Amino acid sequence: MSFFKNKIPFFILIIISFLLACKRETQWKGQKPIKKVSTQTVPIQMQHKGIFDLGDGVFMSNDYSGTRLNGTARTNDTLISVLITAENLPINPSPWYGFKIWSEAEKDLYVRLTYNENAFHRYYPKISKNGISWEVLDSMKYQVVMKTFEEREVAESLTMQISVSKDTLWISAQELITSSAVDSWMDELLTYSFVSKSKIGESMGGRPINLLKIGESDDQKMIIAISRQHPPEVTGFLAMKAFVETICSDNELSKRFRAEYNTYVVPLVNPDGVDNGHWRHNYGGVDLNRDWENFNQPETSAIRDFMQQKVRQASGKFYFGVDFHSTWEDIFYTINPELKGNMPGLVPKIISAVGNEFPDYKPNIKPSPGTGIKITSTAFFFFEFGAESFTYEVGDNTPREFVRKKGEVTAMKLMELMLN
Repeated sequence: MSFFKNKIPFFILIIISFLLACKRETQWKGQKPIKKVSTQTVPIQMQHKGIFDLGDGVFMSNDYSGTRLNGTARTNDTLISVLITAENLPINPSPWYGFKIWSEAEKDLYVRLTYNENAFHRYYPKISKNGISWEVLDSMKYQVVMKTFEEREVAESLTMQISVSKDTLWISAQELITSSAVDSWMDELLTYSFVSKSKIGESMGGRPINLLKIGESDDQKMIIAISRQHPPEVTGFLAMKAFVETICSDNELSKRFRAEYNTYVVPLVNPDGVDNGHWRHNYGGVDLNRDWENFNQPETSAIRDFMQQKVRQASGKFYFGVDFHSTWEDIFYTINPELKGNMPGLVPKIISAVGNEFPDYKPNIKPSPGTGIKITSTAFFFFEFGAESFTYEVGDNTPREFVRKKGEVTAMKLMELMLN
């Protein structure tokens, strides 16, 4: 039986996307202007965790961290339908999914991912044999049903062909990087004498909000970097990881920087959302990157309190702030360049210097109107502390090697400019 009849192979989708991009006279314009929304706590939908017996010796599981699987049905001998729903609504359509599948006997199956009416498929499947090493599923093994969303061609649903056996197959929207993986990465950094870790608060679900301190200065000059306010945004985390590791490097530039500036890092702002496979929100059902004015959620409050306390105790300044995210394509959301913080002109110089390192790469930049409204972290860093700041957005499908290299180069150019 062919489940791929009248559906579009992914390689054709790539061609369509390329042709649409060629029609653009300018770069992607980025997201629409951010509006204030309520950040008061609201209920979320909890997943039913367990092992699902689909008959004929086939099983699926969502009983682990980072999963998202809300329902399953064995449609016929070879097709399994999976329902993916958000933690609550309304929500940005970034449907995270993750589950394990295995079979008592080797067989080929089709798995169809379906979503609520107003959602769509965004992340193309990654597969793993151990939950650690991931690869993109061969594009010839999945098909999509297309629709238009905000002038963009998106997938309404996706059907993938997989081979299953007694060996568990992990399937996920992006590489699975949960709080335990982030903890392991932080522990590796703690082997450096100039790195320390502290807990600055707890999430609504009781998980620690951990902070890394990198440097040996007296806190008169500081920078801050944060990541994973939005759980699925793994490429942003990978860029942050490369950025931080470069500041920790054993070279003269990094050593000089650590002697003059302390770098503070919150690598996982939303651990509840990450570990519970949320699309966007925290345990309070809130987009944390809209809570930097009212501070109704404990995660944003913890970072605010730390920064305020640090400035108060040390009488120092935050000169730079960066928030790492993921979106459709690489883009920098910046503060209006006419506004001056503690180191005027720093952000445009960083972005320009990074662009000069990659001949075929033209940075996409979208400045904010500069209204002074502190809805997002980037605006909060700037308007509250004078830190030159931007939101560092990485494309969902940006090649991982380029993600890493650009993160490294960003850190190098930042250090060079701030030391000069």
